[in-house]
Amino acid sequence: MNRTEIRLAGIGGQGILLAGHILAKAMAIYEEREVVQTASYGSEARGGGCKSDIIVSDENIDYPEISKADIMILMSQQAFDKYVNQLKSDGILIIDSTFVKKTGDRKKIYIVPATQIASFEFNRSMVANMIMLGALVNATGIVSKDAVKASLKESVPKGTEELNLKAFERGLQITDTQKC
Repeated sequence: MNRTEIRLAGIGGQGILLAGHILAKAMAIYEEREVVQTASYGSEARGGGCKSDIIVSDENIDYPEISKADIMILMSQQAFDKYVNQLKSDGILIIDSTFVKKTGDRKKIYIVPATQIASFEFNRSMVANMIMLGALVNATGIVSKDAVKASLKESVPKGTEELNLKAFERGLQITDTQKC
């Protein structure tokens, strides 16, 4: 495998940084691959822009910044508008259609109403990030679901493991039927 660049972006409070941490840990610890993960967020505690970038490779990573992402999760219109042009033309885009309404004409786009599903099926919008993580695993196969589950169990707040695992599993189920 060559270098693969992944960006998760949205707004503060959506769990972008946690999802990025879980994904990076799954690949680095449980699959023993070379991984670099960086994160940034706006000055606002909630509502400001945030992103988590992950680079994964079977070889040493000599440059820790994303140039053009291969895979992108975008959970807000603000993130879409800011970052979609940094996705490779043949890259995989996964959006939370609860908040991203204007997508243009992308070829590989997975539309996942993650926050809507989280709110109505789980009564907790905060697990939308785990639904999106499940969608990413199903759409790309970049990491095994078992590695993500193990990482998730260790990374989410104690007492929320089962809820987050169920949301992740739900994300694994919906991607195939939502491709445009």
